[in-house]
Amino acid sequence: MSSPRPPMIFRPPQAPLRILLADDHGIVREGLKMMLAHAQATIGAVDEAATGEQALALLAAHGADLLVLDLGMPGVSGSGWVRALRVRHPALYIMVLTANTDERTRAAVLEAGADAFVAKTGSSQPLLAAIAALASGVARPRAAPAAYMQTPDETLTRREQQVLAMAALGATAAQIAQDLHISPFTARKHRENLMRKLGLHSTAELVAYAVRLGLPTG
Repeated sequence: MSSPRPPMIFRPPQAPLRILLADDHGIVREGLKMMLAHAQATIGAVDEAATGEQALALLAAHGADLLVLDLGMPGVSGSGWVRALRVRHPALYIMVLTANTDERTRAAVLEAGADAFVAKTGSSQPLLAAIAALASGVARPRAAPAAYMQTPDETLTRREQQVLAMAALGATAAQIAQDLHISPFTARKHRENLMRKLGLHSTAELVAYAVRLGLPTG
């Protein structure tokens, strides 16, 4: 049996940390708040969100130093959502807490700008360590990937923007090809290219991205 880890020493923060717990399961949020009690001296306020929309609204209204994010929560569309969040909130420390421990997902989320990727089956140590590092000024949120410092839509060509708008409405490759007077193969390539540029991996993520841009969807 391994020996217990030595207790972690928390330095008093210069200002209380604000934390946002974003998970659609109330029992998980309650459990996280119990964990946070061990770092109580460094925490000023703890907000809670059960959907991606609620999380964005709370961040816009109050801001946060640390976001603990469930990647499978309603309204959160994977690494593309994390990437857009990083661009919008560059000073936010993003800890993804998930039951999905797939290495491909982990790599995509970290590449998108998350600061930590933690399994729900793990211990509370990564969360408490992040709080201690933020409070002491040791930790700093990662910068957004350089390719996404501009509005993500600006990385697309004019044709790719057209394909994005039509795909968001539910148009198939054949329909896009007909309307734009291109071949179905070319239409599929444009769609593949725009999804690669934006870090999207499914039609659902594409539609969610279009919604965030204010594009009409079908």
